[in-house]
Amino acid sequence: MSSLWKLRNPFRSSLSFSSLSLRRFSTYLAEEDKKAEALESFIHPSAIVHPNAVIGRGVSVGPFCTVGSSARLGNGCQLYPGSHVFGNTELGERCVLMTGAVVGDDLPGRTVIGCNNIVGHHAVVGVKSQDLKYKPGDECFLDVGDNNDIREHTSIHRSSKSNDQTVIGNNNLIMGSCHIAHDCKIGNNNIFANNTLLAGHVVVEDYAHTAGAIVVHQFCCVGSFSFIGGGSVVSQDVPKYMLVAGERAELRGLNLEGLRRRGFTYAEINSLRMAYRKIFMPVDVNSNGLEERLAEVEQHEELAHIPAVCSMMQSIRDSFAENRRGICKFRHWSGS
Repeated sequence: MSSLWKLRNPFRSSLSFSSLSLRRFSTYLAEEDKKAEALESFIHPSAIVHPNAVIGRGVSVGPFCTVGSSARLGNGCQLYPGSHVFGNTELGERCVLMTGAVVGDDLPGRTVIGCNNIVGHHAVVGVKSQDLKYKPGDECFLDVGDNNDIREHTSIHRSSKSNDQTVIGNNNLIMGSCHIAHDCKIGNNNIFANNTLLAGHVVVEDYAHTAGAIVVHQFCCVGSFSFIGGGSVVSQDVPKYMLVAGERAELRGLNLEGLRRRGFTYAEINSLRMAYRKIFMPVDVNSNGLEERLAEVEQHEELAHIPAVCSMMQSIRDSFAENRRGICKFRHWSGS
């Protein structure tokens, strides 16, 4: 027995192995074999994996999958049967592609998917935009963060120009048959119910929630903690904290239930309600215009010092900046 073997063997004895030591040593070897197997990648014989693709440790590629020459799969990724990764595409660690999912496209540019993302059955992520202004040969980009659940039949497109990108943040739930078009900017912790359709250049901030079958016009902004009612057509901005609904979506008040669920205090919600009423539910509708009512709230001795109210005011004012679409229409009788 070599001195090197003795040095490396934690169970060595100056005389000989006891039966107990042998059992321990066998158990140790079995555990090490399991760890080694877990780090090995499995590629089904029917899968087509380009030799130039970079495959991490512990990756599983199922039957009839395709992995392109410029693809990079992080450690622990799982490709279920019939899923595909094309083009210059990077998957972070522990991503899962369900059956029929397609990620990336053989186009200039790249698709980057973060860690712990699930791409559902027959979802299509990181393909060419449907913008007619896109010119063949231009670079286009998609950047997706971590911990997103992208459900079945969803489509997410790359940017339409080389100087822009489609961006999706972290911890979003994007339910079945949603569409996120070119150059959209999606924040964190949003919930998009089935058939949420976002046109190009739409911005959705954080903790927004949409009901099913809604449409958002291009270049609109959906503020944080807002809610869009089912079947709505949103053609102007939705300010922070607000609830909109309707065939042409109108302000219906504050997203009170959403604010409570996200931990807003009673005092904060009460202040937001007071500010909302002063702006959108004046006692005398002919007394002042919207600008004067906004200024009144901004100068209010109490409301002007509430961070949530200041944030709502800034969201409203930003919607009237140059190249913005203004806010959804409101009725004076609708309240919170």
